[in-house]
Amino acid sequence: MKKCTVLLVDDHNIVRKGMRMMLELEKDLIVVGEAKNGREAVQLAEVLEPDVILMDIAMPVLNGLEATRQLLKVSPRARVIALSAHNDDAYVINAIQSGAMGYLLKQDSMQNVCRAIRDVMNGHRYFSHSVDVRLRKLRAAAVLTKAPLGIKLTSRENEVLQLVAEGEANKQIAAELAISIKTVEKHRTSLMKKLSIHDTAGLTRFAIAQGIIESSSQNTVI
Repeated sequence: MKKCTVLLVDDHNIVRKGMRMMLELEKDLIVVGEAKNGREAVQLAEVLEPDVILMDIAMPVLNGLEATRQLLKVSPRARVIALSAHNDDAYVINAIQSGAMGYLLKQDSMQNVCRAIRDVMNGHRYFSHSVDVRLRKLRAAAVLTKAPLGIKLTSRENEVLQLVAEGEANKQIAAELAISIKTVEKHRTSLMKKLSIHDTAGLTRFAIAQGIIESSSQNTVI
């Protein structure tokens, strides 16, 4: 039986530990590591080279969408399954356009999780039933093979957008990303221009709508 190595990425420790315990009951699935945010996931994926990554979408520091884009550059053979409590069209399409081969809802059974891991390991896509139904109705399969919809942001702009939406000041963002405050300001200006948004509250609303952060995780009044 071919073994499949798995990396778990979720900012909730109890979720990671619970999934690890259940996955380790499967003889062909081996959990090789855990990460509590997207940045850790990128670093671990490069070192551990897991076959499959279960990736939470809304996480602090670096969200799962941008983490997926970045880690597939350093570990291109990895297969990512997005994990979310939401099945909104924007969440699903953004996850797939980021490079995810599957999309699971957090209320799915462990049986479905294991099936998803095995399916993507074998090169197939896997979606939770309700997500699959929505995609079929939207005929999204054809859309997802084309260029991303809407505005395309750079990796750095996505990182800055998340930190802005989480309520961090320019000085904090500069320290977090190891760039100058002036560079942070430049990225904020670029974001507002590309998105036609003129204030921080607007950027925060956009980040929430796109699944970059959860509405309860931001500190800015909107």
